[in-house]
Formats: sequence, structure tokens, C-alpha cells
Amino acid sequence: MSKGMEDILRLNQANWPECAATSFPALLRLTQVNNIFIQIIKDCVESYDLQSADFNLLSCLRRNPEPYVLSPTELYQSMLFSSGGLTKVLNRLQKMELIERLDNPEDKRSKLVKLSSKGKTLVEEIMPVLHKHEKRMLETITPEELELLDQLMQRISSSMDRGGQSFLRCIRFSGTD
Repeated sequence: MSKGMEDILRLNQANWPECAATSFPALLRLTQVNNIFIQIIKDCVESYDLQSADFNLLSCLRRNPEPYVLSPTELYQSMLFSSGGLTKVLNRLQKMELIERLDNPEDKRSKLVKLSSKGKTLVEEIMPVLHKHEKRMLETITPEELELLDQLMQRISSSMDRGGQSFLRCIRFSGTD
């Protein structure tokens, strides 16, 4: 697949030099790697009859302290990927008995979400499988290079979240920037 990216960059340079001059090949490669990684997650979790959003939610609950309970708002804010259909995901996982919905003593209008023992077992079974695939994906770089990559990604990420305001909210696509 990397040959495809090299072809894109070569074709851009040859046929659209003004675009090539202002593009960032690293970001194109980052997009490609991200797409591959998302597909790995999707394929892995689907082999367990889950959707990516399901796994995201289960992982989110599991990385919190016992008893692995969050409000829907807390869940939404701490998930790695956005899930616009959070209610559908919650209903699906509850039907599969991977989560429980509990009364919220602080807000009678909402229910808390708790990772069930079945959900905990499942997410703890999936995570090592996913990590094995991640390790294979990164086997061509040294631990030092991986640390450098992490530092660079942290720097980019923090520059995109200046002053608590999301980069996406600040961006304008007017063509005059």
C-alpha cells in the first residue's frame, strides 16, 4: 500500500507541482497509516461480533476505575472516537449483556452505564489480540523511533488544542486563510 502513496506523491509532483509544493507528505502518510489502523481495529472487533463503536465504549468503561461506571456524558467525552449514535450503541451493548444501565442517583433523567462482568471479560480478551496486531504494524521501527514518533504526535496534538479550544472549531474553510 505504501507504493500507492509514493505514486500519489510522484503524480502530484509531476502533474500538480503547485499542490506538491504546499502539501505535507508526512500528513498524507499519517492519514494512510490511520486508515490502516482503523481497518485493523474494525476487522479485529468484528471477529468478536462487535462494531468499532461498541469496542470503543467497552474500552472506555474498562479504563476507568472499578466499578467501571460512567454517565453517558462522561462516556461521550472520554471515548477515543466520536460516536454520534451513542444511544444505539448503548442499547445494542445492553441487549448483548455487555453493559448495564443503572439509575443515576444524582440525575433522575439519565442512567449510568456500567461495564458488566461479561463485557469486562470480552474487552480484556480483545485488547491483547489488538495489541498483537499493533505490534506487528510497528515492528519496523525501533523503540527509540517509536518514542520520538509519540513525542511528535503529542506536540502536534497539543498544538491543535490550544487554550482548550479545539483546532476544528477554529478552522475556517473560506479559501482566504
